[in-house]
Amino acid sequence: MRVNPWLIAVSVMLATFMEVLDTSIAAVALPYIAGSVSATNDEATWVLTSYLVANAIVLPASTWFALRFGRKRFLIACILIFTASSFVCGAAPSLGILLIARAVQGAGGGALQPLSQAILLESFPPKKRGLAMAVFALGVVVAPVLGPTLGGWLTESYSWRWAFYINIPVGILATFMILRNVDDPDYITNADPGPIDSWGLGLLAIWLGCLQIILDKGQEDDWFSATWIRWAALIAVVTLVMFLVRQLRIKKPLVDLCVFTNRNFAIGCMLITLFGAAIYGLVTLLPLFYQELMGYTALNAGIVVSPRGFGAIIAMPIIGVLTARIDNRWLIGLGFFLFAACSLAFGTITLAIGPWSYIWPIIISGFASGMVFVPLSTTTMGTLANEQIGNASGLYNLLRNVGGSIGISVVNTIVARHEQLHRNELIHSLTPSNPVLQHRLSELGQFVTNPKTAYAIIDRTLNSQARLWAYVDDFRYMALLCFACLPLVWLLKQAKARPGMMHAD
Repeated sequence: MRVNPWLIAVSVMLATFMEVLDTSIAAVALPYIAGSVSATNDEATWVLTSYLVANAIVLPASTWFALRFGRKRFLIACILIFTASSFVCGAAPSLGILLIARAVQGAGGGALQPLSQAILLESFPPKKRGLAMAVFALGVVVAPVLGPTLGGWLTESYSWRWAFYINIPVGILATFMILRNVDDPDYITNADPGPIDSWGLGLLAIWLGCLQIILDKGQEDDWFSATWIRWAALIAVVTLVMFLVRQLRIKKPLVDLCVFTNRNFAIGCMLITLFGAAIYGLVTLLPLFYQELMGYTALNAGIVVSPRGFGAIIAMPIIGVLTARIDNRWLIGLGFFLFAACSLAFGTITLAIGPWSYIWPIIISGFASGMVFVPLSTTTMGTLANEQIGNASGLYNLLRNVGGSIGISVVNTIVARHEQLHRNELIHSLTPSNPVLQHRLSELGQFVTNPKTAYAIIDRTLNSQARLWAYVDDFRYMALLCFACLPLVWLLKQAKARPGMMHAD
């Protein structure tokens, strides 16, 4: 008897939600982790980097493992690895053990997104795949928003270790539900993927590892001014070219790159990479703004930005229904436009705002992310056969994550560099003859007797304003990026069901 596809959707969505949540929930706990294991803040960032590197390597290779060992069996193994390593992360007595456990956790989590997405798309008929992607998007879009809030609450109320322990009951429940509700289709059961392309896997690991480390550590070491970054970039480029050549020449590659000859898939991957940069950039910037310039705690900053999750949750069922009724390109285009408009609204931010001054742009940006993610996933995969979806999903999710890593790295670099730029511009107006400066000094003189203290206060104000303008620049650049994506949306073809694509009852 065929299992209700909604039971399958809930089963695999649990695994996806757990994996995506863990990335953002750990980021909030980094200062606490550093103090607990006697590490510096820079050393603690490797807790994120080790996870992302291992995660990125497994993502595109997940299809081969699913064909070799069976998709259901491999998915359950990944969940168990992720859950067990979460326990080790929470119990880790030192930074070294924590980093090893995080790398194993990243490897276990790397396959969860593409496998879940492929299972969902195959379990629903083409007309209902928008609804399926709406469920999947709850994990991918909502989890990064809830992560900082939940992570901040767990860390402040209990311990950073609970940011990892929380995965254990979710992993057990997901394993139980997948055992009961998910089965492999015939093409998976009868597949013969051949021996693993060990050379391809090695090249993949090197170039993705180098790329992720460069993106994570580049700003700290002044990018290409550092010799090691130049060498790492060279190694990444060379191994990427070697990887692409090998995958195109061998008979049974680790990753089938021929799927990029499909027009919708190629354009969809380009759009999700750019949107990944925009949404992860925004998810990173807003909490940082509230913490750095407004003095909020991690928990309070997470609460202020959490309405974006509500916007995404509201969008999912609405967009899931609309994807089957109207041209998805209109939904994708409107989503990019609304996200760009929200970014422009954030570009008017000041230091005089209250916690809820930008609640509507925050909610609408969450709604817009659902408008982009759900129909874009459906359209990107809509013209592929079921046998191609697993491989395509791995590449699609990899490029979204790479786009997110690039976006986070770029926005942090812009904040650091433009703060110096705006400081240099603002300081030119602070001359002794400036009447505004003299008026401010006279006001401070009523409360501060030492002139050096008065100048120190003005210097802090100057730094805050320079940092503020750097954030404003970032928000405006994100708006331009989303506006630039609008013409690309109309290069997509409207996806229609084709023979050879699975029709589930």
